[in-house]
Amino acid sequence: MSHTTSSSIRLTSLSPGAGCACKLPQASLEQLMGSFNGHQSGGPLPGLLVGLAEGDDAAVIRIGQGQALILTTDFFTPIVDDPYDWGRIAAANALSDVYAMGGKPIVALNLAAWPGDDLPLSMLAGVMSGAAATAAAAGCAVVGGHTISDPVPKYGMAVLGMADPARLLTIDRARPGDELVLTKPVGTGVVVTALKRGAADQAAVDEAVACMVTLNDVAAEVAVSMGVRAATDVTGFGLLGHLRRMARASGVAAEIDADRVPLLPEARELAATGHVPGGTRANIDFLQPWVTMSVAVDEEVAVLLHDAQTSGGLLLAVRDETDDVVAKLQDRGVAAAVIGQIVEGEPGTIDVRAGV
Repeated sequence: MSHTTSSSIRLTSLSPGAGCACKLPQASLEQLMGSFNGHQSGGPLPGLLVGLAEGDDAAVIRIGQGQALILTTDFFTPIVDDPYDWGRIAAANALSDVYAMGGKPIVALNLAAWPGDDLPLSMLAGVMSGAAATAAAAGCAVVGGHTISDPVPKYGMAVLGMADPARLLTIDRARPGDELVLTKPVGTGVVVTALKRGAADQAAVDEAVACMVTLNDVAAEVAVSMGVRAATDVTGFGLLGHLRRMARASGVAAEIDADRVPLLPEARELAATGHVPGGTRANIDFLQPWVTMSVAVDEEVAVLLHDAQTSGGLLLAVRDETDDVVAKLQDRGVAAAVIGQIVEGEPGTIDVRAGV
């Protein structure tokens, strides 16, 4: 269902990197984080379980027996032209970091930058309405926020969630023998880039939007209930980039069967015709030292494994009962697939094969 306003303005034309959520490149981010020398900025915090040093999806602070706060934020420039859908996607993306830690979002704040002299405020209202609808579906109250004037529109949320500290999902608990389960297909970056260039079929765009607005709540709930302890969500660093961060934090290596990774409809064809966002190309360049790509993997599939995602799925490292975990996910409508495994090896390295 379209909620586009009557304005002829294409929001994606105002976004310098509309093919993805435009995270800072991994090389730049790691250089920035390294400047803190492993220390939490601002001094020690009692009860801090996960913070800057861990490089996980969100910060976690223990506040009592069996209770922990999860804090995260995310925002980005327009990736679709429908304001309502942009808001839905941005909210799902921001909430995802809470789910990636095994928590439930409780409350959120709007974060908006808006060129008020160039775009009608009715469009921003549409963005916020879409975000509010997604937050409501998650049981998360939107209680305020902050808006500034900016020539490039941006929107996102700061989110507070709750979790049981004994059942957290973190990136540093993957162990050799774990199987890797992905809960959403990849390819949003190339589809949205093709949309910006006017080259994507509406059906492909609709599938990508449906994927991006889908919450990771069920995936998190099933993972926690089944005893999974290692997870991350797949966003701007792509599937291989986020897997590399998990593997390095856990001191392990990984293997991926490229043929088993689910792809969005038409993503492969769009990648083959060159609709590749800058974030994806940056991921490919950065990950070369850590990724061994079999010659049997098609070039466009290799691109999609690096593709910068927005509001992607969860990547779970499952220790036991993988078939049961996948079955429970699929029974509840999650398109889960086993795509590889954790192995012993140089931490952070990934071997990508085809037809394993």
